[in-house]
Amino acid sequence: MTTKFDELLGQFHAYLAGVDSALVRDAMARIGWDMPGRVLEPHSLACLRHLDRAAELAPTAAKALVQRLAQQRNALRWGQTYTEGDFGKAFMENYGWVEVFGTRGHFVNDEVAAGLLILGPGIVYPDHHHIAEEIYIPLTGGTEWRMGEGGFRKREAGEVIHHAANVNHAMRTGNEPLLALYIWRGGPLAQKSTITGTATQGRS
Repeated sequence: MTTKFDELLGQFHAYLAGVDSALVRDAMARIGWDMPGRVLEPHSLACLRHLDRAAELAPTAAKALVQRLAQQRNALRWGQTYTEGDFGKAFMENYGWVEVFGTRGHFVNDEVAAGLLILGPGIVYPDHHHIAEEIYIPLTGGTEWRMGEGGFRKREAGEVIHHAANVNHAMRTGNEPLLALYIWRGGPLAQKSTITGTATQGRS
């Protein structure tokens, strides 16, 4: 089934194909890219206001993907795993994701879920973990990431960040928003993460 998001999926694939990483190449090889479309009702979120800035910040390799995402933002079904009761109102107004493909995404895939995450400036996504293995590629730079017992470390756009199953990880943004591509595999693809940290105000 041809959908209005075929070009978005194509840009998603094209960006990943250009990433120089054995881990990403392995993930790409395990994905059947001829995925049927799924009809979903659009759902917008407050965090979409950060997409224009993310498009400005994205490196050349990611520009086409991020621009297509920004153009189609209001037609996509954006989601949130958490509630204000988990992390508070400020977090929820600056957080959201869209699943391009997976068990809930715009394209059907029961083995792998992948999409894009938005975090606004000055936000902490606290320590959490999940069964699924996760690959992140930030498409904007400057966000600090933490994994396991380590400290926060600033990561740049295009870096490949790998979280093994059940390993705690966290992110905190500075003055700019984060837009990050993610891939989940090897576990429940719609699982709510186990939260082990607390959302507090990020550093400006």
